[in-house]
Amino acid sequence: MLQSVLILEGEPIQASHWINAFKLVVDDTCIFESLASIDDLLTAVRNGEDRRLLIIPQELVSNQPLISQIRQLDPDVPLVVVAQHGDVAAASQAVEMGATDFLVLGDHLPQRIATLLGKLRGLYKAIDKNRLLAQRNTQLREAIQAKFEIVGKSPQIESMVEQIRRVAKIPRPLLIMGERGTGKELVARAIHFLGSSSKQPIITVNCAAFSDSLLESELFGHEKGAFTGADSTRRGKFEQADGGTLFLDEIGNMSLTFQQKILRVVEYGTYTRVGGMHELKTNVRIIGATNCDLQERIASGEFLPDLYDRLAFDEIQVPPLREREGDIQVLMHHFAMQFEREIPAFRGKRFSAAAIKELNRYPFPGNVRELKNVIERAVYRDTTDEITPSDLGLQSPRISKGTSGGYQEQLASFARELIETALLQSGNNQAEAARQLGLTYHQFRHYYQKHLP
Repeated sequence: MLQSVLILEGEPIQASHWINAFKLVVDDTCIFESLASIDDLLTAVRNGEDRRLLIIPQELVSNQPLISQIRQLDPDVPLVVVAQHGDVAAASQAVEMGATDFLVLGDHLPQRIATLLGKLRGLYKAIDKNRLLAQRNTQLREAIQAKFEIVGKSPQIESMVEQIRRVAKIPRPLLIMGERGTGKELVARAIHFLGSSSKQPIITVNCAAFSDSLLESELFGHEKGAFTGADSTRRGKFEQADGGTLFLDEIGNMSLTFQQKILRVVEYGTYTRVGGMHELKTNVRIIGATNCDLQERIASGEFLPDLYDRLAFDEIQVPPLREREGDIQVLMHHFAMQFEREIPAFRGKRFSAAAIKELNRYPFPGNVRELKNVIERAVYRDTTDEITPSDLGLQSPRISKGTSGGYQEQLASFARELIETALLQSGNNQAEAARQLGLTYHQFRHYYQKHLP
């Protein structure tokens, strides 16, 4: 049901004539508004409601971006351009500019309006349906973020959550790419629990934590007597995850030899236990994750392009914290409240303006994981109920003297300084340096070899 009609006066539109014609064919609850200027129309569109119709004279459309201005404010509202005389070319031009319909004045205006409204009924239903779907999608994205603690309101996170929602129902292998600490495992779990196999298990394996021989036993299992100490048959992770999801974290650290074995499972769904004679079948969705540049590794011969092609049905990029617009403040309050709920004695803390500025300034090479640790320590250290920069204890993001180049070069220089400082403070103990930086030993070794060859 049409609720309101906005009529922009101008040749050939006389508002009173149009209002009288409309009243003959619409419900008496419909509201009419005559507008004398474009500014008045744009204000009305900006503040308007659903189920409305705009009537605009052609002379105010031809030589100015009126329709595009309206579409920026409301991309769906039906908009009719009215001309005293017209042809197919004029009608096509109006529709290309964004008009819903083009009407040439003539006799029997009420009947022409009735025909127009008949065409618009389907459009109003489509608008209502699209808005309902958009509302449901928004609610679903918010539910995903709340359930799986994917906290953030930035466009980057909103886009990633929408991608998760779309791909979760498709039973194909996936790759999750992102720096350490960005939340790749949270993304994998969200995909699993939103998918069709959510009632089946999700099993996680950190590929960087095992040598090839141990990883083979971990993933494929082994038969009794396969090697010294194999006192019984052991089911591997592929068997444990059958019907569900196997999350292979740090997949970029696999050797080429082991990549070949994973490729066979991905291609044929079969594998053999260590020491076994019979092939076993698996129906498992593989989600791989890495903080490595796989294209760079493929180019250097360190990663199989065939395995990449099989795994990358879709590739989800988890944005680093420094690129998530406005999310640092959202996350800092989230982590502080979470910690205070866990330990009520710390309740009532607030962040000073200087602390917030310091958090937004810091590049967070450890991303969300590092931010969480910083916030919890700051809440614990504070003794005044106001968290200050000294409570945060952030290192200054120094750039080495003589460092030049773009963003990546300077970021690499800062990473080198972090590693060197941690080694100095730990007496060159790499395990302790890794703990100081919130890394596993294998992650530390990866960054050490990357930045301090």
